[in-house]
Amino acid sequence: MWTKQSQNEVPGYSPAPAPASQPIPFNSPASSRSSSPAARNLACLGSSLEVKGRISGEEDLQVDGKIEGPVALAGQRLTVGRTGQLSSEIIAREVVVYGKVTGNLRASDRVEIKKDGSVTGDIITARISIEDGAYFKGRIEIDHAKTKSARETETADEPVGAAAN
Repeated sequence: MWTKQSQNEVPGYSPAPAPASQPIPFNSPASSRSSSPAARNLACLGSSLEVKGRISGEEDLQVDGKIEGPVALAGQRLTVGRTGQLSSEIIAREVVVYGKVTGNLRASDRVEIKKDGSVTGDIITARISIEDGAYFKGRIEIDHAKTKSARETETADEPVGAAAN
């Protein structure tokens, strides 16, 4: 009663042409992700998205939209794009601001406020860079605890006479 037909035998069916194989340029992000074992995960929040609530995670985050609520990316990088707006406390390994941040920043490594970036709030970090044209209103505290403890550990491991040589 029913007979099995191949796709070529079905009336009116024509297979779609196979997509042309295009090589991925060597320096494109896709090629570096597939061949590099050290590639980091990057999550993106697009410019038309708005989030109200707490964000936390274990991957780098690029924000071009609007976030109202705390962001906790302790060992990761947070990039606030030109259209990005964040309103609350931010905790990350490093924070790069091209857009607007209203709230306190705590970065274990560094904070960069780029030319058109704006930060209103207190910053605690080990290193900071504020470009000409950037806006900053708040207090900066340089946290030397991490770098100081690393130096003490290195000198404690050296033999007593090693520094004199």
